[in-house]
Amino acid sequence: MLTPASSAAVASASGPDSAAGALQFPFPAPPGAGESLAVAEGVWWLRMPLPFALDHINLWLLRDGHGMTLVDTGFNNETTRAAWETVLAQHPPAVRMIATHYHPDHLGLAGWLAQRLGIGLWTTQGEFLTAHAVWDAAAGYDSDALVALFRVHGLEGERLEAVIDRGNHYRRTVSPLPRTYRRLCDGDTFAVDERTWQVIVGTGHAPEHAALHCASLGVLISGDMLLPRISTNTSVWSLEPDGDPVGQFLASIRRFTALPDETLVLPAHGLPFRGIAARVAALEAHHAARLAELREACHAAPLTAVDVLPVLFRRPLDNHQLFFAMGEAIAHLNHLLRRGALTRQLDAGGVYRFRAA
Repeated sequence: MLTPASSAAVASASGPDSAAGALQFPFPAPPGAGESLAVAEGVWWLRMPLPFALDHINLWLLRDGHGMTLVDTGFNNETTRAAWETVLAQHPPAVRMIATHYHPDHLGLAGWLAQRLGIGLWTTQGEFLTAHAVWDAAAGYDSDALVALFRVHGLEGERLEAVIDRGNHYRRTVSPLPRTYRRLCDGDTFAVDERTWQVIVGTGHAPEHAALHCASLGVLISGDMLLPRISTNTSVWSLEPDGDPVGQFLASIRRFTALPDETLVLPAHGLPFRGIAARVAALEAHHAARLAELREACHAAPLTAVDVLPVLFRRPLDNHQLFFAMGEAIAHLNHLLRRGALTRQLDAGGVYRFRAA
């Protein structure tokens, strides 16, 4: 099975954004593995390692009466489990866990924590069902379908073999999944320690990514939807080959500008920050610039997704990064196709080529 296996792809699929200097970073250094740092009343920041170029994920603990609510779980490996054991020994018992989305760095230890602590999982239906579909290689999440998608967009030879060789990456990086869950929907509210938190669902990066906002604390747990220095991966996958995750992502992040600009944003990667409006504007500008460059490149000759990789990614790509880069290149081409800025034709070799309209 080949899958969109990790939101660590945000580092490999999109470069850093120079406008991060407009943001305020009230906590200049993260906690160490197994440590927790208070960032708001009843809110603690954890940082767990990841075995990628993007080498960490931020997780969150919320005081919940006499217990704790866990937000996201980390990657399924011995290092993260050991860090959790240290953290759990320092805090009251957990009463529930919330997953922002299904990627392994966010949901990877949900099954282990559920069994270890006897707690339930709260997440959106899209994320819960997608996790199970990916785990089971169902509904288009299978090796043959993804290979066919990448082949029709120009990937071949050793680079296509490298994608095939990824194998069942999701199962290797996610503990056996819980079989039941508590559903979260956009706009839902729930109480944690007598404070109200509201669910803000976003799309583009994942099917129904759940960000969490507490107005009384002035805190937004943004997951991967709003990151301070890198742009979230927005990829097309084989079950929706003509999808427009770029358009979905841009529409989703605009919703965050309705929140007070002094809101403390707690992202999945990077440092907590303030400055939602500036960050959304920078992300919009980043994508607009990449899309303009992509359309200009397609003026000279019809190009495949493989052909445009150097336009979107100005550095060498290893095999892990190539996997996500292909998904993101297809996503940006699809977005321009939806807008009528490009046309698409299947050439004699059965490969899609895009030309500026």
